[in-house]
Amino acid sequence: MTDSHHTSTRRVRPGRETMRNGFPAAPVRRTVVGAWRVGDPVGSRRFAEIGDVHLERGGRIPDVTVAYETWGTLNSAGDNVVLIEHALTGDSHVEGEAGDGHASPGWWPGLVGPGRPIDTDVWFVVAANVLGGCQGTTGPSSAAPDGREWGSRFPYITIRDQVEVEARLLDLLGATRVAAVVGGSMGGMRAIEWAVSHPDRVDRSIVLASTAYATADQIAWCQPQLLAIRQDPHFAGGDYYGRGRSPEAGLGLARRIAHITYRTGVELDNRFGRASQLGEDPLRSGERGRFAVESYLDHHAGKLARRFDANSYLVLTDAMNSHDVGRGRGGIAAALARVTAECTIVSVDSDRLYPPSLSDEMHELLPRSVRARITSRYGHDGFLIEAEQVGRIIRSALA
Repeated sequence: MTDSHHTSTRRVRPGRETMRNGFPAAPVRRTVVGAWRVGDPVGSRRFAEIGDVHLERGGRIPDVTVAYETWGTLNSAGDNVVLIEHALTGDSHVEGEAGDGHASPGWWPGLVGPGRPIDTDVWFVVAANVLGGCQGTTGPSSAAPDGREWGSRFPYITIRDQVEVEARLLDLLGATRVAAVVGGSMGGMRAIEWAVSHPDRVDRSIVLASTAYATADQIAWCQPQLLAIRQDPHFAGGDYYGRGRSPEAGLGLARRIAHITYRTGVELDNRFGRASQLGEDPLRSGERGRFAVESYLDHHAGKLARRFDANSYLVLTDAMNSHDVGRGRGGIAAALARVTAECTIVSVDSDRLYPPSLSDEMHELLPRSVRARITSRYGHDGFLIEAEQVGRIIRSALA
């Protein structure tokens, strides 16, 4: 088999697979928003139109477009698909360089490719930007039917809505079964939801640093992040597009709060201690300098603001808060009991946001489950950083 970033149109089922000309013919508007916009370089993305999406909570989103990337080749049976699910601020660019169309290099480098843990000589790998995202899939910064950005009008969506959009995409690509769904954090929520929603379609589910339901603690950490964005003076109720200013400060503050939960106190202490940022003095009178850890958080805040949209941050965070595989299914235990996939449930031993106890609970309730643990000083982000350990676990699960 050959490694390819393209999907043959011979594999497309009823529906339309499109490039840029598949988007609504709305004028391109420029503002200080980190979203991918129509007219921007496409990069490695492809686009698919999947039609209207009816939402779990009622209502619909018309003419949904999904941005995705692929690696490898779909086999004749259509059953060698590995679906990779990105986390909150990720996108379809799992593997590859930064450049035109991609502000950052692939977010999970070294895992996808010939001979790698997700071997593209064997598997047809698909990664899609999630519904509500800002990197090519329909979201708040996309054009609504009236040609204006959705903004505050974008509806509340759930993890289940996102999974159904992905299922529609795989139908369009000609996938008959999913050999494995792999994801961490918010991506892990979709990975387990896939196994619950589509037990007759999923062979394996590999869930890293995630949970079967959002806990009160997780929702509590999200609230100040949401408020930080909504209380930014440039938020304009969510309709800041085209105004020349966006809630960049609020988004940066939300990122700072989140990033602290993604790491551990031990790592931050060992890495920065009480050191001052180079050339700055926190004790200086007047305009004081920063501690090194403050500069570190400032860096991550600015980095996200350059590549992400604040409204998508809100929509996706709300979707994470909605996550509960047991909703309407008789509870968590009953929902997980319906899973037929071989599950690999992976925790990070130092994760303070998605603690190992949540993975242990999921493992115990699943009919077919293997338990794995990543050892890391980095906390929740360990599933992204500890590439060698993650690679071994995924290779074993796919074997």
